[in-house]
Amino acid sequence: MKEIYIQHIAKQLGVKAWQVENCADMFAEGGTIPFISRYRKEKTGGMDDASIAELKHLLDVFDEMEKRKSTIIKTIDEAGALTPELRDKIENSVSSTELEDLYLPFRPKRRTRATVAKELGLEPLANAMWNVRLRDPLAEAGKYVKPGKVDSADAALAGARDIIAERLSETPVVRENMRQVFRSRRIVSRATKAAESPEAAKYRTYFNWNMPLDRIPAHNLLAILRAQDEGFLSVSIDSDPERCGKKIYYDYCQEHGYPGPALSEQMHLAVDDSFKRLLEPSISGEVIKEAKAKADAESVVVFGENLRQLLLGAPVGQKRTMAVDPGFRNGCKIACLDEQGNLLYHTIIFPHPPQNEKVKALMAVQDMLEKYRIEAVAIGNGTASRETGEFFKKLSLPGGCKVWTVSEDGASIYSASEVGREEFPNEDVTVRGAVSIGRRLMDPLAELVKIDPKNLGIGQYQHDVDQALLKEKLDNTVEACVNAVGVNVNTASPWLLRYVAGIGPQLAANIVAYRAANGAFASREALRKVPRLGDKAFEQCAGFLRVKGGRNPLDDSAVHPESYFVVDKMAHDLGVSVSQLVGNAELCSKIEPERYVGGPVGLPTVKDIVRELAKPGLDPREQASEFAFSEEVHDISDLRTGMELPGIVTNITNFGAFVDIGLHDNGLIHVSRMGGKTLKLHQQIKVEVESVDLERGRISLRLIK
Repeated sequence: MKEIYIQHIAKQLGVKAWQVENCADMFAEGGTIPFISRYRKEKTGGMDDASIAELKHLLDVFDEMEKRKSTIIKTIDEAGALTPELRDKIENSVSSTELEDLYLPFRPKRRTRATVAKELGLEPLANAMWNVRLRDPLAEAGKYVKPGKVDSADAALAGARDIIAERLSETPVVRENMRQVFRSRRIVSRATKAAESPEAAKYRTYFNWNMPLDRIPAHNLLAILRAQDEGFLSVSIDSDPERCGKKIYYDYCQEHGYPGPALSEQMHLAVDDSFKRLLEPSISGEVIKEAKAKADAESVVVFGENLRQLLLGAPVGQKRTMAVDPGFRNGCKIACLDEQGNLLYHTIIFPHPPQNEKVKALMAVQDMLEKYRIEAVAIGNGTASRETGEFFKKLSLPGGCKVWTVSEDGASIYSASEVGREEFPNEDVTVRGAVSIGRRLMDPLAELVKIDPKNLGIGQYQHDVDQALLKEKLDNTVEACVNAVGVNVNTASPWLLRYVAGIGPQLAANIVAYRAANGAFASREALRKVPRLGDKAFEQCAGFLRVKGGRNPLDDSAVHPESYFVVDKMAHDLGVSVSQLVGNAELCSKIEPERYVGGPVGLPTVKDIVRELAKPGLDPREQASEFAFSEEVHDISDLRTGMELPGIVTNITNFGAFVDIGLHDNGLIHVSRMGGKTLKLHQQIKVEVESVDLERGRISLRLIK
């Protein structure tokens, strides 16, 4: 990686150049974000996984830029226009905008008015005007009159102005100055004729709307751009052409000198044409694209944080679970699962209208609760969820058995997916969906990794943002969550294993196949026997895989095998065995980390080892807690202003949080009504009803606590 890129990344991230260089080297050697952030803190200076992920993104951006530079230099060189000065500017650029500005005059383009003028031999006239070498441009233009080609001096001047207009529009300084002006202006949206359509009603706020481009919230920008794509709005920048024209002309004069009256008139005409015909549409598109990229980045961060909170949701754990996918006409689909989430039995009951088979349903469920020794009940939060919850209150639940409401988002996607078909080839989609609801109660992380995060009902405008950036963020988030929790190598599905650092889909399949053929892994070291799992893959994955009940207790911890020798020395110095040391917080408190620093093992690694030894394999997730909606509210018409209700946060955006209060429609707490507090996904809160729009099904809430 070039030094200019390393320095730029270091400045952008607020870290030292050596940290960037070390990370770049480790990525080049096949390192992964989780491994580098967890086990190479000496080399990263303690950077967290989010910072390292951003660093990697920038490294990839500059790798692509370097390829682009090669293409640009080759193209310009083949055109015979590459000077040492231009090559130097290109090679030392760290801005894609600056790079494209440098390339613009040499980029192959369609036939333009300027190229036509050049073909007519008018470039010398344009050069004379550009360099302020004319007193009487009309007289000079007369020399270029060619019957049948250039019919008059005015036509010659018009062609010369076309060349000058294009030259101005391709001048890097002019373009950057215009960007600065446009960035400070207002973005304007206006309704089109198509806005009379009922489908456009959701955009009516933006039918006659404007806001400073540098202050527009991400959700507003994404909304108007989507409406523009759908044909309901026209979007533009209020650029102030007069001010821009004066700026372009003044900067030109500062560099080339002030022309006389006759030439000044021609240059003003060229400037005005350059701005209106070439610069304004080009720069307007660029700054809007730039603003959208910023909005995309903000939205992707929100989406990633929501996903992190969702994946790290509190698990109920390995309990025999009854999963219920509620419904009215089509009944409630029930799946009974064992402690590992295996399907034991499934059926359908009809306790609600129109069938109303309540007694039959009660008897069937009561029998299943006892027969399959159910310890937890998971009810999906979709249609008939509240009614199904009320139905279960009439049952005699086994001791300790609790009823939970679980988000159904993505369950239908899973049930029809290749993963769902592979897991349950002989069951229909309704059974698969119910199983998914039950499993996500037991372990949200293990189940939700099977579903595309975009289908989990979180984030904002996920279909409008840069899809490559979104995928990168979501993949990094899933990977970070899986590796933060750790994975039991002897029970994990291939879909969970693939997110462990250094593994991926093929090795995950190989691990599962080897496990099926040879039985459970007795140690981490046994992973080396898996086909195609070489030294590098072992290095990356071993610390995140757990072997429970194995010969070495460290195999069920986050201590990496490469550091086992350090633990052996600690145990020896304390006069105990490794087994006696692991999990003994009192013994661990006697360890002096500085004594074990040496060679590749630095103080951050030793401190991590000591923390892990005190609480080995600690799950970072919270414990699940019960929740109940208000008994007063069953329909939006039941709501009254000032009513205080319990709710669960279902989605978080830049403009507020959506809250499930037990109705079909979620309520919204606008960011201004949160009292400065930060909420988390699936957080249990208390809200006050501020307003209800029955016609539009909108509920406005205020956060109480």
